[in-house]
Amino acid sequence: MSVLIAPSILSADFGNLERDSKMLNNSKADWFHIDIMDGVFVPNISFGMPVLNAIQKHAKKPLDVHLMIIDPDRYVETFAELGAEILTVHQEACTHLHRTIQNIKSFRIKAGVALNPHTPINVLESIIDDIDLVCIMSVNPGFGGQSFIEKTYDKIKELKLLIKKNDSDCLIEIDGGVTDKNASKLISSGADVLVAGSYVFKANDPLENILLLKNQ
Repeated sequence: MSVLIAPSILSADFGNLERDSKMLNNSKADWFHIDIMDGVFVPNISFGMPVLNAIQKHAKKPLDVHLMIIDPDRYVETFAELGAEILTVHQEACTHLHRTIQNIKSFRIKAGVALNPHTPINVLESIIDDIDLVCIMSVNPGFGGQSFIEKTYDKIKELKLLIKKNDSDCLIEIDGGVTDKNASKLISSGADVLVAGSYVFKANDPLENILLLKNQ
C-alpha cells in the first residue's frame, strides 16, 4: 500500500474552505484531516459542527476527524452523522477508552486513537486489536506549524512491532511537522498515513507539495 496523505484543514484558508476543499478533491491527497479543538484539552479552539458540515458538502474524499476534546463520547454520534469515516479520540481524554471505541464502531465508522508526544506506546497493548488507526502526535497538539519531534521515529517502530505481534491491520498516522524532508524516513519507520497542514496549505503550489509527499 502506498502512503496515504491527509492534508490538515486546520491550516487551510477558513475564508475559502470551498476553494481549498475542491483543491484537495483534485489533488493526490487521500483524506481530509479535520482537527476539532475545544480550548480545554488543547490550548486552542478550531471549529465545530457547522464548519465540518460545510466541508462535508464539498469533500469527495474520506473525512478523517481528529477530536482534541475532553469527553469525546458526547459527540461521537454527531460526528458520525456529519460524515466522519474515521473518528480519532485521544487516549489521554478517555477514562474508558474501550467503551469509547465501541461507541464509535457502533456507528459503522473506523475508530482511531491518538497519542500525545509524552504518552508511551504500551498504553495501547490491550486495545490494539480493536482499533483501525493510531495517530502519533509528532508535535504537541493545539497549533499548526510546530517543529517535528525526532523521538517520533522510535515510537513508530515500537508501534509497528506491537501491530505485527497482534497480527493487526491498524494503520499508523503521523500528525505534526510532516514535510518532504522527513516523509521518507517516517514511511520507512512504518508510517501509513501522513498528515500535513502548513506544508500543504502555506505552499506556493499545494498540489505539488501533496504530490511530493505521495511519491516518497
